[in-house]
Amino acid sequence: MDLAVFEKLFWGVIGALVGVIGWLFVGIYIQQRAKNRTAREAARAVYFELAANHLNVYVALEYGMFGSLTRTTFERLLPELASWVPIEELQAISVAYLGHAGYDQIGADTSIPPEVRKQALRALHEAHRIATALLRTRAFSVAEVERLAEHLRPDQIRLMDAADAGPAVQGAAQPEATRARA
Repeated sequence: MDLAVFEKLFWGVIGALVGVIGWLFVGIYIQQRAKNRTAREAARAVYFELAANHLNVYVALEYGMFGSLTRTTFERLLPELASWVPIEELQAISVAYLGHAGYDQIGADTSIPPEVRKQALRALHEAHRIATALLRTRAFSVAEVERLAEHLRPDQIRLMDAADAGPAVQGAAQPEATRARA
């Protein structure tokens, strides 16, 4: 075999290996971006479900009106969420959903003393406040968070801010509202 042919073959094999490795890295990069985009979209959907549940818990705590809580989006998108959210944040989000059975019992069972009912609702409210704040900062950019309120009426914004701030508890420091608004 001629040395020139061997050299061409050698450089051809090296070029092919570099090309294959390059395409492998490009494929992995594209796949990772798609996975992150899917997980972020899942987090956004779960955020809106949690925000609706948070408002229902707040209304139950403040006014005694128990709306239904949902968890279908969370259950459907949990695998995508679990692949993207750190475990301690996923635990905080899960805690908000774990309280649904207690919420239903508190709403249906009138024999529960009012102070016990309030305490349980405060704990569930705080779990939802933390979970929505975590998902809001992870799933949305700062500009997107600011735009979330663009299509809301002032009374809706006040209700959401009140839910974020939490109920008035005598002697307890009030958490700051978690909504980022200009």
